[in-house]
Amino acid sequence: MTTVAVLADVHGVLPALEAVLGEPDVQAAERIVLAGDIASGPQPVETLDALTALGDRVVWVRGNADRELVEMARGTYDDQPPDAVSPWAAGQLRPDQVELLAALPTTVTVGDVLFCHATPRNDEEVVLVDSPIARWAQVFEGLPDEVRTVVCGHTHMSFARQVDRRLVVNAGSVGMPYGAPGPSWALLTADGVQLRRAPLDATKAAERIVSESSYPGRADWVAEYLLHNYSDTEALEAFRPRAEG
Repeated sequence: MTTVAVLADVHGVLPALEAVLGEPDVQAAERIVLAGDIASGPQPVETLDALTALGDRVVWVRGNADRELVEMARGTYDDQPPDAVSPWAAGQLRPDQVELLAALPTTVTVGDVLFCHATPRNDEEVVLVDSPIARWAQVFEGLPDEVRTVVCGHTHMSFARQVDRRLVVNAGSVGMPYGAPGPSWALLTADGVQLRRAPLDATKAAERIVSESSYPGRADWVAEYLLHNYSDTEALEAFRPRAEG
């Protein structure tokens, strides 16, 4: 496998997904890896249908939001919903889509690269670009020496950094990017990693979601996550209490 496009945290935002899938390097990639949190958002059914239509090129990894959708759809979720959209999204999924998400692995290893959602050991653990090496060593404990690159998502902020001779890549978020506007994704090639952003007209994307989605809170949702962009400073401060282990 020489080229891999990594798409994380699509969160059911179909216009953003289509923008990334339209990128020439995504279309040319041998594989498209979905690094979790795929469907929990205003267009869950349409997003899953668009991705399954791509066939065997897609490598699926389950995120915490996907796990929660399955539990909600099956009536086994017994916690406070993390947001307003997820219970609604769970109710929209077809039975085959619930089964698809339920069967997904939490990690996939290809060669010396491990793909996960949050960390290799936990689908909702938070580690940040500026987390201490000791914290990274904690979450990587037990990882085989053969794994030289770990690719994740979860925090919606793209970065690449070295951690004790391993490369750690966060692909950011397609549907709800923090730090800078525009759907973010990562391209892995034999020459290394590139952090990318796809062009997206946020106003048109918001209008489309309001028009096409039946989520009752869709206008407020697009105002917060498409028409507004949380800065990296805001996001890091919000996540920091959860990143301390």
